[in-house]
Amino acid sequence: MSNHWPGLEGIAQLRDARTRSISAENPTGGKGGGARASPGDDEHCTDAARELGRGWKVRPCLRNIEPGRTLTIADIQGPGVVEHVWCTVQDRAHRWIALRVYYDGNTEPAIAVPLGDFFANGIDGCALVGSIPVAVNPKGGMNSYWPMPFRKRVRFEITNDGPETIGEFFYQITYAERAVDDDAGYLHASWRRSMTTRDNPEHVILDGVAGRGHYVGTYLVWNQFSNGWWGEGEVKFFIDGDRPDAPTICGTGTEDYFGGAWGFVMDDGADSRPTTYSTAYLGYPQAVFERDPAATGTRIASHGLYRWHIPDPVRFEKDLRVTVQALGWQPGRKYQPLTDDIASTALWYQTHPGRALGALPGFKERAR
Repeated sequence: MSNHWPGLEGIAQLRDARTRSISAENPTGGKGGGARASPGDDEHCTDAARELGRGWKVRPCLRNIEPGRTLTIADIQGPGVVEHVWCTVQDRAHRWIALRVYYDGNTEPAIAVPLGDFFANGIDGCALVGSIPVAVNPKGGMNSYWPMPFRKRVRFEITNDGPETIGEFFYQITYAERAVDDDAGYLHASWRRSMTTRDNPEHVILDGVAGRGHYVGTYLVWNQFSNGWWGEGEVKFFIDGDRPDAPTICGTGTEDYFGGAWGFVMDDGADSRPTTYSTAYLGYPQAVFERDPAATGTRIASHGLYRWHIPDPVRFEKDLRVTVQALGWQPGRKYQPLTDDIASTALWYQTHPGRALGALPGFKERAR
């Protein structure tokens, strides 16, 4: 499968596969199964189609999802590969919705993340992302092109963990019915949030992975509680039994890991604010500025950053642990351990359909 993605070299090759797509208009993805609803058939049909009738955008979305309600938005028999996921929802609901994906009949989800964070939009749902596996376009059109192979079955669930009813949820999940290569791994995603401390200024991005696979992506939401620079800490990969003090891969700084340099500042003498960017594999698409009452001007309160290890996956045979330090500067050119609020989404492929390594925290724990 790797020979056919992400480049264009395989697009001309014809394969023994059938394309199917699930949406609210075709909830099973079946051949000829789209646009079959009539006005009034169920709670999700819109009254806007009452004069046009069947076949005319009768059921374009899921409507009125109450707090606590879980909906299965796709349940697909394998083998196959999910090739594209698109969805959109009101901005405020990006952290309300829990996205869970189950493979091959497992009762534990392999993907368990807030919806927005899966699409590199964990702050306010307004970041524009122009990367290869994730694209988010105006306004809040979220796309994932991460290949998701499955052999027996894949099931997508959303849960509204928020305090209010979600009026509309639009989605489309496109997949190929086809054989899955023997060496294809299952996509996993796990979300964690922690408050670093001066005594322990480290956030664990991923831990507990066991088996063979490779790590493919990091998305961070870094909520900053102090003025000044926050990204001096290193990202570290502990691979296949590394000691806690001796990682195999150790970067040189947080902005360096995300492909930037020198605090993302283009001209420190003229303007100390960082420059955001979004590229194929690395990005800093969002820096949210908030006015600090105790100081003049503004300070940066929240940062959204991604790195996709597509050309450079981090391979492991037995286990993997990933961490990032929270360090700034104090007078005298000494590192300053920081107390910051960091939320991370880790993405990796592994040989067996395991779990997302920890239950997804509830709404209060993941709300901004």
